[in-house]
Amino acid sequence: MKLLLVFAVLLVVVLLWGPGSGFRLNRLQDFAGTSPKLDIREAMAGRMISEGVIYGPSGKVASRFVAEMQGDWTSNSGEIGESFVYDTGNTQERRWTLTVSDDGKITGTAPDIVGKVEGQQMGSAARLTYRIRLTEEAGGHVLSVTDWLYLMDNGTLMNRSQMRKFGITVAELIATIRPVE
Repeated sequence: MKLLLVFAVLLVVVLLWGPGSGFRLNRLQDFAGTSPKLDIREAMAGRMISEGVIYGPSGKVASRFVAEMQGDWTSNSGEIGESFVYDTGNTQERRWTLTVSDDGKITGTAPDIVGKVEGQQMGSAARLTYRIRLTEEAGGHVLSVTDWLYLMDNGTLMNRSQMRKFGITVAELIATIRPVE
């Protein structure tokens, strides 16, 4: 019985403090006052290109992609269209509808999002959380996603996202988003 209890405690420790735990320890407040100041309405406006890699649960590269993006904003409301081409040749379209309040809170929707996107921008970073339904080709699972966006001095956004199912990290995405000249 004691051995089973020790094993259960070790499993909880590994799940909470194992690989990827640093991601969960990021706090948006740590970026207050940092620069350049991120305003998604400016950083994600106009034509953009995104290039990224998706890692599976073992940390091995599962997929690579390039996405053309277009952000159009009117005051605090905007739409961001994404057209993905994956290394397999598969394509995917997504259209985000976002609202940014004067205090930096972000809300939004997209067709494959279950419920709403919620987030906040502060200093040079933004954090978004939402639940996404994968395509049927990818299993149709609903994953909990946390996106971190970091504005670099040259206007490029660095995006790091973790996707979880039942609290366990099943995928991670690293991507750049940069304006097209």
